[in-house]
Amino acid sequence: MKGWRLLLTRPVDESRALALTLAEVGVYSASLPLLEIEPLPVSEASRSIVYDLAAYCAVIVVSKPAARLGLAMVDEVWPQPPMQKWFTVGAATAQILDDYGLQVFFPEHGDDSEALLELPQFQEAVSGYDPRVLIMRGEGGRELLAERLRAQGVRVDYLPLYRRNLPQYPAFALSEKVQAERLNGLVVSSGQGFEHLRELAGAAWPTLAQIPLFVPSPRVAEIARAAGAPTVVDCRGASAAALLTALRQHAAPALQA
Repeated sequence: MKGWRLLLTRPVDESRALALTLAEVGVYSASLPLLEIEPLPVSEASRSIVYDLAAYCAVIVVSKPAARLGLAMVDEVWPQPPMQKWFTVGAATAQILDDYGLQVFFPEHGDDSEALLELPQFQEAVSGYDPRVLIMRGEGGRELLAERLRAQGVRVDYLPLYRRNLPQYPAFALSEKVQAERLNGLVVSSGQGFEHLRELAGAAWPTLAQIPLFVPSPRVAEIARAAGAPTVVDCRGASAAALLTALRQHAAPALQA
């Protein structure tokens, strides 16, 4: 595992935390954040959804930014939040909700949409009459959750809270970073993160695509392979633990002299 030299592409704070975790086990990393979180203006439609929070049998929060921004809206409207169950796909997001005092559940094995849908607590929450689920998220993302739930007769609403922008970088910043740091692995945490990786790569993508790519889910893996990446590792989650497990299971390629 120590032979890996990884490019981290999460937002600044998340990349910094992941880099520290990797360093503890001897994995070198460099950071080039490809996602910049921009909170969305609070609309009347969004505020109406929060006022109607008690109508939902379950609330799914897909990310840490969604948890922080969503709780800020809840705090403005509800002195005491309704008592429905809350769900996340990972422990870090769940911790934010738990600290707020909510009843929150997340899959302990496989922090992705599929694992969340299989949670007994989640299946119980949506088993009643005319179930409604609220998904707190950024613009786009996690469509699998809504598709699966609607196929089961569950009504699903979205509360979009932020957008993820590609920070401004000079041309060739990505390829120059990879070469200068002698990196042999790329890490993305979402489908949009991968699209930003391709966009920033530009004409260098066919070369960069040959570097092993670590992704959080089968959906992102499929997108990456369709885009020409031959070596894609599905970590089955975006957490540090999921990445470490994948690194242990895959030998690092030899570095170019």
